[in-house]
Amino acid sequence: MIPAGKRNELSKLEALMAEDSSLPLAGQANLVFGEGDVDAAVMFIGEAPGETEDRLRRPFVGRGGQLLDRMIGAIGWRRADVYITNIVKRRPPGNRDPLPEEIAAYRPYLARQIDVIDPRVIVPLGRFAMCYFLPDAKISRDHGRAWTVDGRVVYPVYHPAAALRSPDMMRAFQEDFKKLPGVAAGN
Repeated sequence: MIPAGKRNELSKLEALMAEDSSLPLAGQANLVFGEGDVDAAVMFIGEAPGETEDRLRRPFVGRGGQLLDRMIGAIGWRRADVYITNIVKRRPPGNRDPLPEEIAAYRPYLARQIDVIDPRVIVPLGRFAMCYFLPDAKISRDHGRAWTVDGRVVYPVYHPAAALRSPDMMRAFQEDFKKLPGVAAGN
């Protein structure tokens, strides 16, 4: 599928989600679909939008997103060259963790988004995103390890917001990011 076709497919999917009033949090928060290169080799997936993301309708643009942007730049990439989204596409009230039923409701939309973009590497940001792909994994044990799931490399890292709160997590986050170009290259 050519990028223009992918953009069209993603636009249709976004419109379908916007119209789906049965989705949890519909009518309570803005839809934050995702952004970036529709032909990206690497796709970053978080858990759900935060307050800044809800307001701006863009994924990872708050403090955690600014760290993510710096780390993407530190490995010689640009935000425009990757795709960034979340599992749950609307902000949970009070910025609470997404509920299992919310994750389940948004699951088919994320699965379609992944199919359309067709990345070689998926980078789950934090435990909720990691457990979407690796239900038995633990972020403290399994971050920075490459797994193969449904023919794609899944490379979980700490969530940027968690890295901002803990020097130990920040060091691990930075070290895991340094390895990402090698993971993306298949090394």
